[in-house]
Amino acid sequence: MVLIFTLFFLSFNSQRKWSNTYKNLSKTITINNNLIDYISKIEEFYISELESLNIYRKTKPEDLIYLDKLPERKESLFKKNLSSFIEGFSDSKYQRGY
Repeated sequence: MVLIFTLFFLSFNSQRKWSNTYKNLSKTITINNNLIDYISKIEEFYISELESLNIYRKTKPEDLIYLDKLPERKESLFKKNLSSFIEGFSDSKYQRGY
């Protein structure tokens, strides 16, 4: 009986250790897969950045086009309110109900 109990305890203990080891290995695999994903995304980003450097070239002052600033049209407050009132009045023709 003692021999059976001892062997049962040893097998149960080794099974517990193996379960813990397997759980730790599973966590490590998950972490490694995540790291591989992150590394591949970072590599893809840097490769695209390096490729985009060949597309664009540095500009020189003679490449730039300078535009004259257009003067802003100032509309009087009275005219703005009057046009808003007229728009509201014309929209009210189509409104029904209360």
